[in-house]
Amino acid sequence: MFTIVTPESFLKYARKFLKKNSQLKPKFEKLISDLIKDPFQAHLKLHPLKGKLTGLYAVNLTFSYRVTLTIEIIEKEIILLDIGSHDEVYRD
Repeated sequence: MFTIVTPESFLKYARKFLKKNSQLKPKFEKLISDLIKDPFQAHLKLHPLKGKLTGLYAVNLTFSYRVTLTIEIIEKEIILLDIGSHDEVYRD
């Protein structure tokens, strides 16, 4: 099992995102639950990012929305970084 770390900056993004997209809250909660169990489950579509975001990963919340994160395998920690549309989370 992994531990989820939510920096204050992520909490700010998540509150704003979930306020605007309240229908996605149950899906987000399920995503977090699945990440805790095993972030490498195929349905999460965990994928490494490239370019300026090299070293980070993303998972699909829906077809249009992503959550970016880092994974510390040794400590079994997942640090959530951002949530939003494809364009929003892949910005500089």
